[in-house]
Amino acid sequence: MVGRRRPWRVLLPSLRRFPPWLRGAFEGAAAAARRMPNFCAAPNCTRKSTQSDLAFFRFPRDPTRCQRWVENCRRADLEDKTPDQLNKHYRLCAKHFETSMICRSSPYRTVLRDNAVPTIFDLTSHLNNPHSRHRKRIKELSEEEIRTLKQQKVDETCEQEKMNQESIDNDIQNPASEEGGDEPVEDDVPLTQEERENKDYLKSLFEILILMGKQNIPLDGHNADALPEGIFTPDNFQALLEFRINAGDEVLRKRFETTAVNLAYCSKAQQKQMLEICESCVREETLREARDSHFFSIVTDEVVDLAGEEHLPVLVRFVDDSHNLREEFIGFLPYEADPEILAVKFHTTITEKWGLNMEYCRGQAYIVSSGFASKMKTVATRILEKYPQAVYTLSSSCALNIWLAKSIPVLGISIALGTIEEICLFFHQSPQLLAELDNVISLLFQNSEERGNELKEIVRSQWTGRHDTFEMVVDLLQAFVLCLDSINDAAIRWNSVVSGRAYILSNALADFDFVVTVVIVKNILSFTRAFGKNLQGQTSDVFFAASSLTAVLHSLNEVMENIEVYHEFWFEEATNLATKLDLPIKLPGKFCRAQQGSLDSAITPENYYKEALSIPTMEHIIQELKDIFSEQHLKALKCLSLVPSVMGQLKFNTSEEHHADMYKHDLPNPDTLSAELHCWRIKWKHRGKDIELPTTIYEALHLPDIKFFPNVYALLKVLCILPVMKVENEKFEVGRRRLKAYLKNTLTEQRSSNLALLNINFDIKHDLDLMVDTYIKMYPEKAEFQEEFPPSNSSEAKEET
Repeated sequence: MVGRRRPWRVLLPSLRRFPPWLRGAFEGAAAAARRMPNFCAAPNCTRKSTQSDLAFFRFPRDPTRCQRWVENCRRADLEDKTPDQLNKHYRLCAKHFETSMICRSSPYRTVLRDNAVPTIFDLTSHLNNPHSRHRKRIKELSEEEIRTLKQQKVDETCEQEKMNQESIDNDIQNPASEEGGDEPVEDDVPLTQEERENKDYLKSLFEILILMGKQNIPLDGHNADALPEGIFTPDNFQALLEFRINAGDEVLRKRFETTAVNLAYCSKAQQKQMLEICESCVREETLREARDSHFFSIVTDEVVDLAGEEHLPVLVRFVDDSHNLREEFIGFLPYEADPEILAVKFHTTITEKWGLNMEYCRGQAYIVSSGFASKMKTVATRILEKYPQAVYTLSSSCALNIWLAKSIPVLGISIALGTIEEICLFFHQSPQLLAELDNVISLLFQNSEERGNELKEIVRSQWTGRHDTFEMVVDLLQAFVLCLDSINDAAIRWNSVVSGRAYILSNALADFDFVVTVVIVKNILSFTRAFGKNLQGQTSDVFFAASSLTAVLHSLNEVMENIEVYHEFWFEEATNLATKLDLPIKLPGKFCRAQQGSLDSAITPENYYKEALSIPTMEHIIQELKDIFSEQHLKALKCLSLVPSVMGQLKFNTSEEHHADMYKHDLPNPDTLSAELHCWRIKWKHRGKDIELPTTIYEALHLPDIKFFPNVYALLKVLCILPVMKVENEKFEVGRRRLKAYLKNTLTEQRSSNLALLNINFDIKHDLDLMVDTYIKMYPEKAEFQEEFPPSNSSEAKEET
């Protein structure tokens, strides 16, 4: 070829006309060219891009600025080069620029300000070894040039001092008001003895509160109304204060000795204020990591009761600096009955109170209890309207069939789900009850011992969260009823509480309305069971599940078109099961009572349940699948072909760039995405025989050379945080497990949103000095020691009352 050489990115698309061996050579050379590191052009600087995370900047094309860069570099060999040559072949690393000259224009791109000039250089270290040869020779300045440089420095310093003085004068003339504006910067003034002692005292109080939170110790510890009159028992907070004094805490002891006996100790309101500061500081540590990772997803768990008030637990998913996907608990959000108010408060809390930028939110998922699904769907819709890239997905911690069942707006299904949960809790409260159930299962499954053993293992697990929960209930319903009846009959063996509960649950299960509900829901959800199971499987299973959604919807629509035929089979199965349990086939009692004697004889149980249960359930599930697996969600899942093992299954014939268009603004170099994806496929297609393909995003993110593919790396991080993707390493999913443990181990009336965050995030570091300073700043009038010391013993406390 004659003339100017064509760049590699122009040559690559036209390589098909060359023989395979020559094409491979070209592709290898292109990949090698892309991997060539950038070297810093500054004298005595040996940094290169492969050994540092520092940004490297090209010389500017502007002649004036370029000349200043060259002058400051002091390299004589660069003086005769044009700005275009310098821009193309030479770079300086970020170490040679003041931090004020550097800014981030996007999460992955570091750029210089328009007037940035390098000023930080090492011009003397080469003098320690005068015999060494330097490729970057430093220019020796004449005395005139030195004087000129010094004068420039003096002028710049004078100008800076002048600007600083003008700023100070403006501050004096326009002090910040209490209503708004920036607060004036205060000089560091040495603390007085009294202030130091007060800070030490507050630090002791914070230490006690943090200890109580980490150890899940309630503040009160007892109900004062239940104590006999005239008896005083200190609460847990006061008891720990007195214990520290007796253990030798001189700060608390000195405060006690100088405080009047009749003064009140740290009030409940002040304890709450201090706990809120503890909660905020601990939460901020997690949120800081989430902000540093830029992209995140929001997940909520089921509504919980905290001291009589309903709250939503909120978790955040992000990829940390070590490339690990984490799901961390960040707090509770008060629940609102009005979905529109809930959506506003949800957004306000996350953005204004917690300081997360929802522009970087790439996923949202809501695990809901029965009856709350429609309200949380409104929240998701409002978030999507403001932030279209916050894709609404399923959560990996909840089986699809359970999520769908909880979202169905049919009262009978909500009641059935509650009954199933109560059955599981009842038998799990003691090993004796499980053993009794094992005996009944063995008796009923004598002819199928293998199936019986399998069911025994299942009932000992948390089986209510399985993909086939309703199948388990149908298979075990007869065993449940017989076992509960035997427990109720053998009242001598069991206490009255257990036998009474067994009687109530037996009546709930031995009801035709419950039987027909679980049978119909089981049959409808059988069409989505395999699909949902794949969504919680390996990365390749999730990828191919996205492609199978069309077939699932086709099957459900076919059932809907022939609902009369299918419902007839389902109802027959329900009547056969009811016959085994000696249950009458009848209409629900609530429906009959509502007719007030004017019941239409044409309404049969079969027709009633078709109209009231089968049809609305089928319609809801079809629509819900379409909503949760939107076009945007499916495009994101199809980007999982970036994972090398999925590429391999597709014979490396993939087209991620068509689906990755939705994330083009999240990429560091979107213009080179196509060429980079080509190199990524070639890398794995022509790998060595002993190299295995990474099977998960987690493995791909931990590849040693992943940073050579910045766009692929960015895409994998965004895909990883989608709530539908499971956390591969279980040790980074502790937030949800600790939340469940806290709720299980803490009485409802003793639960506290502040203490819960300290308990769940007990391993997060905390800064006591920051907490004390924040408290003094927020509540200066309450930080005075005269208001916050408890009485020393019970007798003094009794005198106060």
